[in-house]
Amino acid sequence: MQTIRRFLADETGATAIEYGLIAAGIALAIIAVVNNLGSSLKLKFGPISTSLK
Repeated sequence: MQTIRRFLADETGATAIEYGLIAAGIALAIIAVVNNLGSSLKLKFGPISTSLK
């Protein structure tokens, strides 16, 4: 029973998990910005591309 209590009280891996969640959140934000920027650039350069053909 004491082993289970020690296991539940152990928080040594919590920091690594928190850093992983922060990194995942930042990655999602970067993906969203790049995706939006790509769509915006496609709209701007589409007419230029068709006029060059």
